[in-house]
Amino acid sequence: MPPTASDLPSTPPTGPGNQQLIESDKLFAPIMPRGRLPTQHDVAPLQLEKSRNVGQSRPDLALDLITPEITRPSTPRSSKPKVDFDGLSWPSLGTKERLEATPDEAAARLNKLSGAIKTLLECIGEDPNREGLLDTPMRYAKAMLYFTKGYEENLKTIVNNAVFREDHDELVIVRDIEVFSMCEHHLVPFTGKMHIGYIPNNKVLGLSKFARIAEMFARRLQLQERLTKQVAMAIDEILQPQGVAVVMESAHLCMVMRGVEKTTATTTTSSMLGIFRKSTKTREEFMHLVSHSTTLKTA
Repeated sequence: MPPTASDLPSTPPTGPGNQQLIESDKLFAPIMPRGRLPTQHDVAPLQLEKSRNVGQSRPDLALDLITPEITRPSTPRSSKPKVDFDGLSWPSLGTKERLEATPDEAAARLNKLSGAIKTLLECIGEDPNREGLLDTPMRYAKAMLYFTKGYEENLKTIVNNAVFREDHDELVIVRDIEVFSMCEHHLVPFTGKMHIGYIPNNKVLGLSKFARIAEMFARRLQLQERLTKQVAMAIDEILQPQGVAVVMESAHLCMVMRGVEKTTATTTTSSMLGIFRKSTKTREEFMHLVSHSTTLKTA
């Protein structure tokens, strides 16, 4: 019979034969081997820790509270998921393949994608061997890899030591950054503009890097809500500023070409971190500045 929580020592033993425990949102979940879901034996330490922390024992709920690393949902349960410098930690744990691909692996991926597009053409009732479509599979494969080139980029390379010491402590805004992305639900584009603001904390970032960071995250399969938050969290991770604010406005072709077919609908999302979340006055200053356009005259 598997041991219960009461049979376990107060401190779970560690060693080569025991599961490591990782902390996630004040819960402890065992790191599971790939392809295996947790059992009641695996989660007994979790039940014990949970009963200590919250003063209640509900072993029947323990399995519901654990999601193995390989099956976690795309939406983080923490308000601030970990951001690593490959920029690929959320939502997927398996997207480093393109970032680390060799030239031979990249060529094989292109050919595989081209073959898939040829199959797609056949499935919609077209003849991929007719003149107008002969090169379409390869053209579209190259285009799709370009649309999603953000999977081949990382924050460390983009930032490239462009963080500078500076005692400026007032609001900095980079406005009207054009963004092109792909809806992960229908694989059709959404386009718009992003406005990024932050209040430095003894460090500033080269201005062009804000557009590059937005571009990196946008050139992936995305949700607008997640894209907005990823950009804000990345800047917060890089600079540790007093606060970061990101607002994005966009039009989604999945609402224009299909479904409700509303050509004038736009979507606005925001992510406020630090002082922008805590201070209404600071947040209002940012929103006022990004909502009032100015025209700069250049010689």
